[in-house]
Amino acid sequence: QVHLVESGGGSVQAGGSLRLSCAASGTTYCMGWFRQAPGKEREGVAAIDEDGLTSYSDSVKGRFTISKDYAKNTLYLQMNSLKPEETAMYYCAATWYSGSWCPSVSPSKYNYWGQGTQVTVSN
Repeated sequence: QVHLVESGGGSVQAGGSLRLSCAASGTTYCMGWFRQAPGKEREGVAAIDEDGLTSYSDSVKGRFTISKDYAKNTLYLQMNSLKPEETAMYYCAATWYSGSWCPSVSPSKYNYWGQGTQVTVSN
């Protein structure tokens, strides 16, 4: 079993920054960040595998950075130059197994999810 707890969400003005954290218990070979805005489908943001290889959605590349403290089993997402359209619930996800598909920003690849943390970006 894997348990994930996100934190670090909040309200910022456009152009601001936030750092999200995801504390994990259990084995997490592949992990990622996803977001879902009201009325929209969940979309991938960034992912990282057990060796530190990363993958990003085109919309956040260059502004967001995913990282993991492997000793603490904690995932992070540094978000810079935030835009109002990125207001959403942000979720941490993980799998207990490793595969050639990892890292992936496809939500369907993950079977463990956190409760989410709200990020609000205003003009």
